[in-house]
Amino acid sequence: MGFILRTLANAAALWVATWIFSGISLTGTDTTQKVLTMLLVAVIFGAFNAVLKPIFQIVTIPVVLITLGLFLIVINAWMLMLTSWIASVVGLGWHVDGFWTAVGGAIVVSIVSFIANGLLGTDKHARD
Repeated sequence: MGFILRTLANAAALWVATWIFSGISLTGTDTTQKVLTMLLVAVIFGAFNAVLKPIFQIVTIPVVLITLGLFLIVINAWMLMLTSWIASVVGLGWHVDGFWTAVGGAIVVSIVSFIANGLLGTDKHARD
């Protein structure tokens, strides 16, 4: 159940970023297709955050320390860009245009998913 709630929180966060930034686009013929696309993108994004993000964080520890953690935003932007690339490879209608759009999107996704996971009680650090 936690996976589903976290996926829904990610989908909501990605949708908010898509809504805010003109450089993040979602295409689809109808609302159902757009919702399914966002859910699939959220699954891809969640998988990358679970598998690749910790590797990037470990490899870039010196840079993260030097920048007092600000480089984590760059890592989140890479996760968004990678998700966008995979979405285009598999034919999903979701795309991020450029690095700076990804940085802005990463900030929005981080804030919204933090709030959504807190409201849904899916924060992985708060588990018993």
